[in-house]
Amino acid sequence: MEECFEICCIVKKLKVHMEYTAVIRTLGTAGEKYQMLLDSLARQTLQPAKILVYIAEEYPIPPQTIGREQYICVKKGMVAQRALPYVEVETEYVLFLDDDVCLPESAVETMFRYLVEKQADVISPDVFPNAERRWLSRWMMAISGRMVARRDDGRWGYKVMRNSGYSYNANPKSGVYWSQTNAGPCFFCRKADFLKIHFEEELWMDRLKYALGDDQVMFYKMYLSGLKQLTWFHSGIKHLDAGSTMKNGEKERNLIFADFRFKTIFWHRFIYRPDPSRLSRFWSAVCMGYTLGFTLFISLLKGNVDMLKVKWRAIRDGVRFIRSETYRQLSPVEKHLA
Repeated sequence: MEECFEICCIVKKLKVHMEYTAVIRTLGTAGEKYQMLLDSLARQTLQPAKILVYIAEEYPIPPQTIGREQYICVKKGMVAQRALPYVEVETEYVLFLDDDVCLPESAVETMFRYLVEKQADVISPDVFPNAERRWLSRWMMAISGRMVARRDDGRWGYKVMRNSGYSYNANPKSGVYWSQTNAGPCFFCRKADFLKIHFEEELWMDRLKYALGDDQVMFYKMYLSGLKQLTWFHSGIKHLDAGSTMKNGEKERNLIFADFRFKTIFWHRFIYRPDPSRLSRFWSAVCMGYTLGFTLFISLLKGNVDMLKVKWRAIRDGVRFIRSETYRQLSPVEKHLA
């Protein structure tokens, strides 16, 4: 009881002096969902010192406003619009946001309290609740090795697996759990901690039209760098999903290509190469081989030769990139290991 009382007193004192900046990456096309985000920031019990909006070059400033936003034009890209030096940010803490998130009034205050209580460095709400998936979807994802549900152990939320997939808590209670990866539409941390991971080194993800996996790279790099991160379950923070959910055949092929290419590169860069143990590397290769082989087999079993070719081209393109001079010039992840 005394310890809880002391923590509460510390949080109250820190809140008086705590300032943060809200930074938003956008193309300016989210419409009313962007307005909902701005309105939710205006209602926060802890108000941001500034609201900085990093909009892609050549995109018009959106009409939605609460009269407090400052716009900065930057290069377009999921990574490029987040991997910034943030020289405009003058506060210690930063609330990173996509343009289609809506926050309850006490969201930032609660995230700050959890960071202090748990002595953590980063916190992100679970805005893509995998625990709500239907059992058939869970089963298919598990046997493919892409996503595996785990029982609630009271400690872990999300963990990265050897095959570049991840496992998740299938029945999390309200509150926070430690994690190795998280969802990227909303997270809260110190500016200095974010800059530690040198996210600009991962601009290779923006080379395709769909930069899938940027969240996993960012958060796992934080984990490897020794930053302690939390996932906040049942937070009330909503991801409104401004992107179109309609997929035509060409878009679906492009997404699958980007997904398999990313998984191949992520596995090599963040799991296989930094591992000093030959035996552990071998086991990682077996796990990755199973996952890729399984999904190719399923496409073959379904008679979907077109999709089989897309996946194979993506894997081959990922391997080609790993062998390229561009990849060899990337700063090795090993230097960031805690």
